Amino acid sequence: MAEDRTIGADPAVHLADATVRLGGRDIWAHVDLDIAPGTFVAILGPNGAGKSTLVKAVLGVVPLAGGRLEVFGRPPGEGGGDIGYLPQRRSFDPGMRVRGVDVVRMGADGDRWGLPLPWGAGRRNRDARVDDVIDLVGATAYARRPIGEMSGGEQQRLLIAQALVRNPRLLLLDEPLDSLDLPNQAAVASLIADISRAAGITVLIVAHDVNPIASALDGVVYVARGHAVSGTPDEVITTETLSALYDTPIEVLTTSDGRRVVVGQPDAASHHAGPHGHAHGDTGTHDQGERR
Repeated sequence: MAEDRTIGADPAVHLADATVRLGGRDIWAHVDLDIAPGTFVAILGPNGAGKSTLVKAVLGVVPLAGGRLEVFGRPPGEGGGDIGYLPQRRSFDPGMRVRGVDVVRMGADGDRWGLPLPWGAGRRNRDARVDDVIDLVGATAYARRPIGEMSGGEQQRLLIAQALVRNPRLLLLDEPLDSLDLPNQAAVASLIADISRAAGITVLIVAHDVNPIASALDGVVYVARGHAVSGTPDEVITTETLSALYDTPIEVLTTSDGRRVVVGQPDAASHHAGPHGHAHGDTGTHDQGERR
């Protein structure tokens, strides 16, 4: 039975009037946000809006310029082994001979600067944990193959296992579905949701497209125009909510196959918050499935 990490717990991630400023410009400002423990939440929004910056702030890599941010009731950066992190997708050279199992094992040895544990009970426990998380992500059948020979979906499952190997309470995934085809995006998202619920792990995933993962999500955080709104996908990705967020008419359409299409969204490439949280950019048409 999974450990219940939610009873009487602080929010996994709490932001109050939080602002991040980089290069003299507010990336986002005055953000209030609570992520409940054990939930699977996507961070959405146009390119340049500050989605990855939010993840880095939670990690403690990017400091706040104002307000408060806590991770399980503590300042960011003090979580240690409580946080698993998968950065934006790396590409593996097809000729790379490192086995998948060894990539996962690097996550277990991370605090030892890559030095393996000595032989003994600690090493056996680590190897058992590595095997467990590989099985958890469904990668046992190919984990001992060179990672360069694997498909993108297989590689991504092993990278998720690497982030899970230290049994984190919070898993931060920065665009883990990028470059995967739609069936693999849906399969990996479903896997992450299953792990979140079975193990009580809070998951924050940065994504460009909500459509392949919407059915698996508990909530979304939509970052745009220097601000953020949060709620369920049906609450946030609406004409009314996004129009208020962008302060310009936005229309959310639903296609016959259930995909959401956001029409009238300001051009993501030129959209950044100004010193006071304001933004600039032309309007255009943006499908939630299209990367800008």
